[in-house]
Amino acid sequence: MKERTAFNDNWLYKPSFDAADPFGAAETEGYVQVELPHTNKILPYNCFDEAECQFISCYKKIFRVKREWEDKTLLLEFEGVMLACEVWCNGIPVGGHEGGFTPFQVDLTKAVKPGEENILIVKVDSTERKDIPPFGNVVDYLTYGGIYREAWLTAADPVHLSRLFLDCPEPLEEEKTLRCSCEITARQACKAMVKVTLYSPQGDRVGEKTEEVALQQGKGKYLVTLSDLKGIELWEPDTPALYTAEAEVAVSKERDICRERFGFRLACFTTEGFFLNGRKMKLIGLNRHQSWPYAGYAMPRRIQRKDARILKEELGCNMVRTSHYPQSRHFLDACDELGLLVMEEIPGWQHIGDEAWKERSLKELEDMIIRDYNRPSIVLWGVRINESQDDHNFYERTNALAHSMDSGRQTGGTRYIQRSELLEDVYTYNDFTHDGGKAVFRPQPDTTGLEYPVPLLVTESNGHMYPTKRFDQEQRLTEHTLRHLRVINESLGREDLAGGISWCAFDYHTHGCFGSGDKICYHGVMDMFRNPKYAAYAYSSQKDPKRQIVMEPVTAASRGEKDGGGMVPFYVMTNCDFVRVYKNGKQVADFYPQKEEFPHLAHPPVMIVHLMEADVLSVFSEEDRLQFQEYLGKRMKEGTLTGLTQEDIAYLAKMAQKYGLDMRGLVTTVIKSAGGWGDASNNLVLEGFLDGRPVCRREIGEGKYAAGIVVKADDAVLFADGDTYDATRITVEAIDNMGNRMPFIQECVEVTLKGPGRLIGPARFPLIGGSSSFWVRTVGETGSLRVLIEGMTGKAECTLEIMAGGSEKGE
Repeated sequence: MKERTAFNDNWLYKPSFDAADPFGAAETEGYVQVELPHTNKILPYNCFDEAECQFISCYKKIFRVKREWEDKTLLLEFEGVMLACEVWCNGIPVGGHEGGFTPFQVDLTKAVKPGEENILIVKVDSTERKDIPPFGNVVDYLTYGGIYREAWLTAADPVHLSRLFLDCPEPLEEEKTLRCSCEITARQACKAMVKVTLYSPQGDRVGEKTEEVALQQGKGKYLVTLSDLKGIELWEPDTPALYTAEAEVAVSKERDICRERFGFRLACFTTEGFFLNGRKMKLIGLNRHQSWPYAGYAMPRRIQRKDARILKEELGCNMVRTSHYPQSRHFLDACDELGLLVMEEIPGWQHIGDEAWKERSLKELEDMIIRDYNRPSIVLWGVRINESQDDHNFYERTNALAHSMDSGRQTGGTRYIQRSELLEDVYTYNDFTHDGGKAVFRPQPDTTGLEYPVPLLVTESNGHMYPTKRFDQEQRLTEHTLRHLRVINESLGREDLAGGISWCAFDYHTHGCFGSGDKICYHGVMDMFRNPKYAAYAYSSQKDPKRQIVMEPVTAASRGEKDGGGMVPFYVMTNCDFVRVYKNGKQVADFYPQKEEFPHLAHPPVMIVHLMEADVLSVFSEEDRLQFQEYLGKRMKEGTLTGLTQEDIAYLAKMAQKYGLDMRGLVTTVIKSAGGWGDASNNLVLEGFLDGRPVCRREIGEGKYAAGIVVKADDAVLFADGDTYDATRITVEAIDNMGNRMPFIQECVEVTLKGPGRLIGPARFPLIGGSSSFWVRTVGETGSLRVLIEGMTGKAECTLEIMAGGSEKGE
């Protein structure tokens, strides 16, 4: 049976390469010890030279293999090396790869000396080579460099299983059939017994089949079919049932086993929308880049998986697009487990190269489908270069290849040009129509140029149309939030749309010709540290309150923050039925969701349009009170309340005369309803109500001051003995005396670690918009890791337990 071992520890690295390196001895001078995943350069958060990570480097590993492996096939697999590499073992060239996003193997069998010391050299070219996708022209994202994903060494018998390809042709039938295509490698032709067993999510055996097959020399595929499978659970977003298929090949006394997870489900895009297992489902999601501050692409399993949890559990999305390349298997594993649907696409950005470039792109498409064939989360293959022009011959080939390899999934091709040629199954389109006006998405005929309907999915919106930082002025943050609400509302309301995947989940590094001049595109609803902007709550507030109650006021709660002054209007992102507001201890009013403006949202935002205390209007009749509140709300939305017109004066004079009120006092009351100007602090309490009872409460207002810093780790336990190092995010936040983040505080903090851990990135950094995050990683030792943070306004700390037991646990 084959043995597969992690090959991630005890690498040596130097940021240069010499022609003599592959043939050198085991010297370590000039190298530093590293572990995989590894980035070739720790970058600053922003304002760096993007060329800093574009160079050729050298990785060396000195290793031994067991003497008993002498007759085995030794395969070394790299999950991702950016961007190209060449590999030598004991001075012998053993292979290489071009392309940074898909896995590849090199065969060490003839070069390795079992029982002796071996020297492996990997030359890594991280320059932006024009002959390798996504490069050839400018690209709106950085790819960084290094051996940034894990590596594995496999010792295989003369007959061994490489992988399984699993299909269920009729997943909605009561009795199901599973076709298991077993990829088997044999050194010579022979007969073998192949047994396939299917296990339920609970580990119970639900089907089994054994067949004798005639193996050909070399690599081949052999089909084993399990029929009459009963009681099979379908893979659904809320109940993502994952089955395990285990294949065993036996020749004489030799056996080998391969396992793959699989979900039974039927996904289909039609002119009427997207259907999963026969039920129509609106797709609402975000795009994701796999990048982080400092470490670039090089993050381990737990951190990759966390992004899927953020998208599904925190933001409430049901779809993600892997823009613009195949992403970490750990991220996709979590999508399978959480029920998060995926559109996965080939590497690229607008540019199509020459014929050799196209051949590499086709190879990357093939490798992507091979790697991720069995994933139930993937419902669409992206077979065009993102936002490229039409290329009939090239895209005929990409579609034909995808369909020949996988007849069970549809294809899409992301474009931003209207009336693009449709060769794919789904017209996937980046629609940036919305600029804050009434138009949100184009009518389908204007988009496709076709006279008949086709399956249509919006794959980007917003993003560069309105880049927003966490520390921007309130009105920009508000508009950013509303734009995301509008595209969600439009996606849900349009019958001819399968849904919308907006741009994007997280801010990301880019080249100097994009972004905000500091090498960051601030297009995310979260920043690069995965800390939310207000727009994140546009998504999370749409969740069922049974899952989580959300109530987030989109305001600095200060009358000097808005243009023209005043505290209102402001929005509350919430899934509550209504919000009750108190000002300085006195009740103002109950405010309800904006259903008219957002008719298709499950939970429209609540707008707080005035701060007039309820008892002030008690002298008014019911009809006049409602009319007066409507008047206040209209003027607040127009932003004209603090600059009264002659029409306003006439209306207020009429109301004052009718109820015997002092005209000047009524005008003052109206001004105060916006927060006033020159008055004492306004402090507000917001109560969210569900089913007639208060379920959440927030205090905000002008009486705030810095009250210290708080710290929170995503995980309390890490593991020191997994396949590679473990890591977690820790977030620091400056809070006021009301418990709210202080977005404008100019605070710098310093981190000190005491115990078995290491920082990823700098130990001293500023808070951005009142908060920031950092990552700590394990170093192969167990024990308690104290994380101490000190800033101007206070100190905080948290403790992590570093345990043995493997990185697969504790998530």
